[in-house]
Amino acid sequence: MQEILGLQKKIVPELVEVLEKRYNILRTIYYNQPIGRRVLASELNLGERIVRTEISFLKSQGLIEVNTPGMSVTEDGKVIVKRLKEFIHELKGLDDIEEYLRTCLGLKDVIIVPGDVDTNPTVLKDLGKAAATYVKKILKNNNIIAITGGSTIKEVVEAFPKINNVSDVLVVPARGGMGRKVESQANTLAASLAKKINASYKLLHIPENVSAEVLDGLLKESQVKDVIDSIQKADILIYGIGNAIHMAQKREASEEFIKKLEDMGAIGEAYGCYFNKDCQMISENNSIGINLNNAKKIRTHIAVAAGKNKIDAIIATEMYNRNAVLVTDESTGKEICEIIKNNNLNKL
Repeated sequence: MQEILGLQKKIVPELVEVLEKRYNILRTIYYNQPIGRRVLASELNLGERIVRTEISFLKSQGLIEVNTPGMSVTEDGKVIVKRLKEFIHELKGLDDIEEYLRTCLGLKDVIIVPGDVDTNPTVLKDLGKAAATYVKKILKNNNIIAITGGSTIKEVVEAFPKINNVSDVLVVPARGGMGRKVESQANTLAASLAKKINASYKLLHIPENVSAEVLDGLLKESQVKDVIDSIQKADILIYGIGNAIHMAQKREASEEFIKKLEDMGAIGEAYGCYFNKDCQMISENNSIGINLNNAKKIRTHIAVAAGKNKIDAIIATEMYNRNAVLVTDESTGKEICEIIKNNNLNKL
């Protein structure tokens, strides 16, 4: 197959470009349906004339239908989206990139979805679906899932199908609450995920930032201790990755703490822990929930992140993490490969 694809790229490279363009259009309609032509053009950063031409073709093939509310994908179109996803993955040689990153970063596994989340936000939904599919594959009876908050992890939860083939699964928030968006907080996502996979859940009604004195008192509460015990016994940890300073600001950390992070060279953040360019944890939030020592005992980490602004953070938080499964996009994966090669980071 790879040999045939290689020949196609050399002899008819425009065929590959057209295929990828139409796949991106069809996929974007599928995730945002019903959607208007102008919004679609804006989402894909394409001219309206190009979009109009491609829409006409897809409609003639019976892959989409156009109604007053907007365009939507037909049943035949849904089948094409699903089948093309695997083909595009092979066409772009993403299997090779996944294996290279897995080996060089020392990870458990790497999953790369086609596209660039920075130029096409729809790719974020593919990240969520890829992560959800992986978790579904490894989930077993009596497992405990710990999950953090954030918009990326919200996509993972929304992508989960209904699951009824496992029993006695427990979902818990990995840490206390953060930010003001309730819909993307760990508690909310834990409850939503539990509902989708027919699991039970426990909630942690604790602010992300509390004083040491308050923290001490809370840890003595039986209800809090029960949730903490469950978090520490987790089998699967699902989390996002962020820029250290941005995440500290989002957590409304003090200026003094943020300055301290800057002075220590913090560049990446995951589950409340801050890492420097040498992949060392240099600080962590004073909060109830998962910490680095707990995380190391969890056998499977599902780290979901993509985008140019997260590349350094991904390397800082995930390198040498042999329990981690990194789910990212094509653009981010390729850029990390270049950084590894240029900085000779592949000698573990």
